[in-house]
Order: sequence, then structure tokens, then C-alpha cells
Amino acid sequence: MSQMSEYFQLTKPRVVMLLVFCAVIGMFLAVPGIPPWRALLFGTLGIWLASGSAAAFNHLIDERIDKLMARTARRPLATGQLKPHQVLIFASFLGTASMLVLALLVNVLTAVLSFAGLIGYALVYTAYLKHATPQNIVIGGLAGAIPPLLGWTAVTGAMHPFALQLCLIIFVWTPPHFWALAIFRRDDYARAGVPMLPVTHGVPHTRKQILFYTLALVITSLLPAIYGYSGRLYTVGASVLGAGFIYYAIRLLNPPDDYFAMRVFKYSVKYLTMLFALLLLDHWLK
Repeated sequence: MSQMSEYFQLTKPRVVMLLVFCAVIGMFLAVPGIPPWRALLFGTLGIWLASGSAAAFNHLIDERIDKLMARTARRPLATGQLKPHQVLIFASFLGTASMLVLALLVNVLTAVLSFAGLIGYALVYTAYLKHATPQNIVIGGLAGAIPPLLGWTAVTGAMHPFALQLCLIIFVWTPPHFWALAIFRRDDYARAGVPMLPVTHGVPHTRKQILFYTLALVITSLLPAIYGYSGRLYTVGASVLGAGFIYYAIRLLNPPDDYFAMRVFKYSVKYLTMLFALLLLDHWLK
């Protein structure tokens, strides 16, 4: 692997791609037609840079536990392909560049919110909450839920109840999404001493919590329709996607095999992607 690829891996491209996708959807939902090119281009770039910076700081802070977990043992810092000072410089560069792009070429509100999200994920969640409480992903999910709001403010320069509802959807989606992965990787987390819910409270309790949050997610996903921000297409689509998520969550209570938790995790990614795509399609049809 080339060094360029190693640096790119630090940004967690698959995770960041989903975050930026949700931010871009927020941009398109903020206006009747196509967002202004300046906000779309520089807003997307700035949000990607901020997300990549937060991911790189996560690698740096989690270096010790990454070496102990099979899922993360091949990360560039864990394998020694990159040194801590290199990661620190790279993460700082991305973070600084994101703030300059957003503050100078988009607007100050988006820059401030992006910086808050970066600090929330890199420091509050990764450095503290992750090791302090089994509710780490619930509280820390606030930082990961902010992209749609960033997209909205990049275009309008102001916050809006619809944008906050989009953030709430991601916030409620995060626990069942991540706890499904945590169930599958619980031995990794136990080895690393990370108090994820399946480690501290057991798998059966975590499965019940996944079902609880999935039901809450389905209700939350209908808020845009209830408040008139979306139409019939989204309502039907969100209901169908939600029914699928509920099926997976119920099936997880008595799974057919150990890998089923990963199937739930993978469905959760498809669920959020398709849900936000439906929001955009519904918005354009209206």
C-alpha cells in the first residue's frame, strides 16, 4: 500500500462518504431547486475535510486499542506504517483546511458547527465517552448526527426545524447501527477494555436495546411527514424501510447464527442511505 493510500485510509472513507452524502442531501432539501454552486462545492469540500480530520484524530487517539482489535489491527497507525506525529500533522492540516474553506468560502455558522462536530467526535467521544460509559455511542452520536444540519446551513446560513429532524433521525439510528457491530465484535472490545454495551451488559440486553431504538427510529423517521416537510412517497418508503429494520431487530433477538448481527449492521447502512435518497426524491417531486 502506498503512503498516499495509508493517509487516505486515515479518513475512514466509507464512513465519511455516508456522512457527506447526508450533508449533501441536506443542501438539496434546503432549496426548491439546485443549491448555489459555491455552497455545494465548497460546503461539500469543507464538510469532507472536517469529517476526515475527525476520523484521523480517532485513529491517533485509539492507537493503543486498535492494535488489540482484529477489526482495526491493520490500520496504518496500528501497523506502524504511519507514525503518530505524521497522523497528528495530517489530522490538524485537514481540520485547519476545513475551517478555512467553510469560514471563508461558505459561512461562519457552518464552520462553527463543523468544528463542534469535529471536537465532539474526536475528543468528547473518542478520548472520553468511549472509555467512560456503555452509553458512549448514544451520547457521542450527537457529533455524528450533525451532517444534514451542516449541509442546510451551508446553503441557507441558518438552522431550520426540518434540518434538526434530519439530525434526530441519524442520532436515533446510531445506537442500533453501532450496537449490531459491537455484538459481532464484542470479544475485540472486551480485549481492548472498551465498555461497549454488549461487554458490560451482555448480548441479550443489547439486542433488546437495539429493538427499542429501532422502534424509536421508525417513529422518528416519520417526523418529516408528520410536520409536512415530506410527502406520500417518503412516508410509504420510510415505512417500508422501517418495517425491514424492525424485522431484522426482532430476528436478532434469536438470531440464526453469530453473523446475523453483521447483517443487521449492513442493513442499517442501506436503510439510512435509502431513507435520505427518498427524502431528496420526494422533495423534487413535490
